[in-house]
Amino acid sequence: MPDSRRYVITFGCPDRTGIVARISSFLAEVGGWITEAAYYTDPDTGWFFTRQVVKAESIPFDVEELRARFAGVARSLGAESNWRVDDSGERRRMVVLVSKEGHCLYDLLGRVASGELDVDVRAVIGNHDNLADITRAHGIPFHHVPFGSDPEEKQAAFAEVAKLVDEHDPHAVVLARFMQILPAELCEAWEGRAINIHHSFLPSFVGARPYHQAYARGVKLVGATCHYVTADLDAGPIIEQDVIRVDHGDTVADMVRKGRDIEKITLARGLRWHLEGRVLVHGNRTVVF
Repeated sequence: MPDSRRYVITFGCPDRTGIVARISSFLAEVGGWITEAAYYTDPDTGWFFTRQVVKAESIPFDVEELRARFAGVARSLGAESNWRVDDSGERRRMVVLVSKEGHCLYDLLGRVASGELDVDVRAVIGNHDNLADITRAHGIPFHHVPFGSDPEEKQAAFAEVAKLVDEHDPHAVVLARFMQILPAELCEAWEGRAINIHHSFLPSFVGARPYHQAYARGVKLVGATCHYVTADLDAGPIIEQDVIRVDHGDTVADMVRKGRDIEKITLARGLRWHLEGRVLVHGNRTVVF
């Protein structure tokens, strides 16, 4: 469709009167046809959030000029403001990091192949080669980067992973059960782009073997958490969560099996929202429009 292209503006700043009027006036002045508009103010932090979507064809100039002009609006609303303008005409790029377990990768590849998830998967990188065949069957390059147990070997492996990822300048780096802890420098370099699926309902059962932890605790629900990666293990801003019921008769293997379904759905939802520019981060909290 010729009119399906959109410009997505996301903006945040300390709340005060006149913000909505200023942004709306600017869009009206440039001829912007608004198709979506969402607003929220966090009562605890006093931070204002908005996401505005306009028809690209309604703007008489390109996205770079829109960014340049909106920068003036952002400055007028406060030096602390943060914002971005995305063009839906630019297809999003993604690199996936994996280990041995393939359920999340299978799900993502299926959604991409069916057109349900509109993203260009540039590469899959694994510290084991178990998922090479399925990746290549989808026409996607697979890179095997072994990780040794020695700290120097791990450092070299992460350097190779970083090189492979950064050459694609991806909008999302998805840790699809990667099972390796990103070093702090990569967490910083990929801030707001590195997305992890953790197989528990955080903040419960942080770290390794969460299903075993849940079984030992006798929980009645297990869940999954899609979150941005930070240097604090499993403590980054949460994008999406979901749960599934278990009972006293379920073994650890049963919990793992049920949990995999939740992991796939939760990751797919969170990734979609990220790629559509629906996730706004402030501190360690998110607003999802």
